[in-house]
Amino acid sequence: MVTAVSMLAVLIACGQTESKSEKETGEKNEGKKPVTELTVLAAASMTDAMQEIGEAYQETHENIEITYQFDSSGTLKTQIEEGAPADIFISAATKQMDELVQGELVAKDSVFPWLENKVVLIVPKDSEDGPDSFEDAAKEEVPMIAIGNEDVPVGQYTQTIYQNLGLLENIQAKANLASNVRQVLDWVATGNAPCGVVYATDAQIEENVKVVCEAPKGSCDPVIYPAGMVSASKEKEASAEFLEYLKTEAVSEILEAYGFTPYQS
Repeated sequence: MVTAVSMLAVLIACGQTESKSEKETGEKNEGKKPVTELTVLAAASMTDAMQEIGEAYQETHENIEITYQFDSSGTLKTQIEEGAPADIFISAATKQMDELVQGELVAKDSVFPWLENKVVLIVPKDSEDGPDSFEDAAKEEVPMIAIGNEDVPVGQYTQTIYQNLGLLENIQAKANLASNVRQVLDWVATGNAPCGVVYATDAQIEENVKVVCEAPKGSCDPVIYPAGMVSASKEKEASAEFLEYLKTEAVSEILEAYGFTPYQS
């Protein structure tokens, strides 16, 4: 009998302890904000910088969880048009953003020019007989050039550059078209293409390529990256806060470390 009573007392005590623990846990959880998930669709050239920016943001916003989708701006634009879940869009050109704004798929008053980049010609790091300029890359002795396709901003910049140089047909005849700028970078870095056109920031993170030169002055429009909120976002307040964060000095320092230039009007 004594043993049974003792066991009963222990069980009651355990039950009280568990109830107290559950109560304390509940009280703690009441003080925490629920996790908010933000889906950011960003140009492939933003991959490394955006991941660092997101990590820095989440250090001071523990209730925010950021999910990224990196690809060509044209592909991401199509995803938004087809209704893919998204809160924020960052494009490598104004064209895709403007078209989404016109279609009311991105909130016009949320869009701002965020940063700038440069278009460069690259060759494999150990290349000794590659082209020395954009003009050289169009010559017959260069068998191939890797460029983005017409849906990719870097491909559109490339076409504009060579059209203005009067050499577009030369390039089109031997172009190896990539689905995004990182694919161009990979082809040149692995030696599968003797040269390619990418952004300066992409070349900066790849040790197996070297920059030959920047695009000739005046051959293409400034490379401006706009950012904005997707109209269908279910987290508008959190999205607006994140977009404001992108304008801070702390973010500018991260961007500059990756070779981007914060936009200045």
